[in-house]
Amino acid sequence: MKLDKTYWNNRYKENEIGWDIGEISAPLKAYFNQLTNKDLKIIIPGCGNGYEAEYLVENGFKNVFLVDVSPLALESFSQRVPHFPKENLICDDFFNHSETYDLMVEQTFFCALHPSLRTNYAQHTAEILKPNGKLVGLLFDAVLNTDHPPFGGNKEEYLTYFTPFFDVAIMETATNSIPPRAGRELFIKMTKKIT
Repeated sequence: MKLDKTYWNNRYKENEIGWDIGEISAPLKAYFNQLTNKDLKIIIPGCGNGYEAEYLVENGFKNVFLVDVSPLALESFSQRVPHFPKENLICDDFFNHSETYDLMVEQTFFCALHPSLRTNYAQHTAEILKPNGKLVGLLFDAVLNTDHPPFGGNKEEYLTYFTPFFDVAIMETATNSIPPRAGRELFIKMTKKIT
């Protein structure tokens, strides 16, 4: 299975977007609500419908960037949030992206990647984060699928990918997940290691 632009465009075209909860997730909303620096440069890769970005810009964050391989996802977001800067919508593979950021938001992108890319994900995330840059978001803490996204995993496995590149402050079961995901999501907050 080739998890490329065509694959993801077709998922949006056919409305096969079971990962999409139709709004910002409560754990990320709570995290964003305590941020005071509205100038943080933030990237949301594999953004899909971008509810997190919509919430951030509605709350005064000025430097939010979305990356997705699916032009349909970005077009849909742009139609829904027309005031979002078009130049901050990047249609590309996350692994090709080289700008640097203060914060990367993880919301169902990691689980959409083939598990063979997980070490690359951790390494590339560290590469595009500035010194003291943070990775914050949610990871599934469940087995899920082995032959198609979403791909699951667990804390012990995830730590093997992230600890070489990050100081992990939090990787714990989210306490405010939506009911279908209760007990099945890990809230993560980690800081790029100083090398």
